Amino acid sequence: MNFRHRSGQKSEPEINLVPLIDVMLVIIIFLMLTTTFSKTAGLEISLPTVDASGKQSISREIKVAVTASGDVIIGGMPVSNKSIQSIASALAGARPAQGPEPVININADAQASHQSVINVMQASQHAGFTHVTFEVQQGQNR
Repeated sequence: MNFRHRSGQKSEPEINLVPLIDVMLVIIIFLMLTTTFSKTAGLEISLPTVDASGKQSISREIKVAVTASGDVIIGGMPVSNKSIQSIASALAGARPAQGPEPVININADAQASHQSVINVMQASQHAGFTHVTFEVQQGQNR
């Protein structure tokens, strides 16, 4: 066997780029078609409005107001501390001695923090009240 090179012909390797480009385009098209784009959307919450013709009166109720700064006022008397225990003791002190259990009527400012309202609800539970309502402002549908 003769393994000698021919002196007149030197062969250089060639890289054919056309098949490489074809394969790359097919891979790009495949990835574009199979990739899912997830869109993270926020929750849109529509708060309920009241469309009542008249206000119902509750004979036995304890009015609790929550201000925008988070202060709690029970029956016209401000509570010195915003803790659940302080609010619960003030609610227990506002409970009448006799008669049926009163209803806790929470009137919270629109700018009041959610935590302040939850604290009043937990305090009413700790004080032994089972009926809690919210006072709302009659408005137009949005």
